[in-house]
Amino acid sequence: MSSSVSSEVLCTEHCEKLKLFCLDDQQLVCPVCHDSEKHAGHKFLPVDVTNRRYKQMVQESLEPLKEKLKVFDKVKKDYDITENHMKVQVRNTETQIKEQFENLRRFLQEEEEARITTLREEEAQKSQEMKERIEGLSREMETLSNAIQAAESQLRADDPVSFLQNYKTTMEGVQLTLHDPPPLSGALIDEAKHLKNLTFRVWDKMKDIVSYTPVILDPNTAHPVLMLSDDLTSVRRAEEQQLPDNPERFDWYNVLGSEGFSCGSHSWDVEVGDNEDWLVGVCEESFQRKGDIWRGHYWFIRFYEDQYRAVTSSGCTVLSVDWKPWKIRVRLDWGRRQLSFSDPDSETSLPLHTFTHTFTETLFPYIGNYNYCGPSLKMLPWKISVTTTF
Repeated sequence: MSSSVSSEVLCTEHCEKLKLFCLDDQQLVCPVCHDSEKHAGHKFLPVDVTNRRYKQMVQESLEPLKEKLKVFDKVKKDYDITENHMKVQVRNTETQIKEQFENLRRFLQEEEEARITTLREEEAQKSQEMKERIEGLSREMETLSNAIQAAESQLRADDPVSFLQNYKTTMEGVQLTLHDPPPLSGALIDEAKHLKNLTFRVWDKMKDIVSYTPVILDPNTAHPVLMLSDDLTSVRRAEEQQLPDNPERFDWYNVLGSEGFSCGSHSWDVEVGDNEDWLVGVCEESFQRKGDIWRGHYWFIRFYEDQYRAVTSSGCTVLSVDWKPWKIRVRLDWGRRQLSFSDPDSETSLPLHTFTHTFTETLFPYIGNYNYCGPSLKMLPWKISVTTTF
């Protein structure tokens, strides 16, 4: 039978108008079909009633699809934002890589030039000394040659009287007192001085222009109001940026370190300066980063309203600190189940606070900066030293 809904469409079997809809067979039927044995016991509704009812059903079925389309549209916009941000990240990262390698190339170029200059200076100095020695030796050779020629000239004289008259002068000429030329000790270029452990010495000197920071911040976890430095070692609160709302990013003004720790001992220093609202600590990898409720385990020191607090997921303790540390040192000893906070500039080695806990998950350095337009929190570099062992 025809599936078109139209008053002009007739039943192909009985040439009657299709006025009814069989609910059992989901077909349009005419009155003759209604009374036929084929549709015996079936339920029917008028076309108009069925049309309204089914349109409503379709309309109701469309609503979830429309809502799903809205979700897809939002996700697509997030994808677009993410794609654009990725391009920005690539440009910025490439710029940083090029700048850092350019600094290294500049250092190596300057170091090469300095060492070649030192070599040329030694060459010039020793060449001048050699030139002076050669000139002095040439003068003495000329004196000797003149004396020899004068004596040989007298020896060739046939007149005995003349030879004897000049004998005294001749003897004085051949009795010159001249010292032998000194040996040329130290005259050669000291190649060993210029080449000994050259790459090691350059590498050792390079530590003056490079730094090692034990904790580097992860920009993909930072709340959009947090601005990280180009080298990812400091964070300040500023105007909100348009960033992808990726699952790793916090809904609060926090940021994580780029690497987590699941064993061993680790420490890092954070310069808090005169920032008036901050937190420094660690959290578990599974710590919930979205929503209004903090879910998961965390341990940190919080400075707020001129008070220091030791905060965990199970409670908060106000600390008695009678000075204002400029830096906070975090020490994580996984094996001893300890997380301690101290002032590296303090004369006492006593910690501000120590948490004791059996850690079971990877822990990430955890930083929060809530001081709008306040000072940055800075991850400080360690001093680099080079040790040779035999």
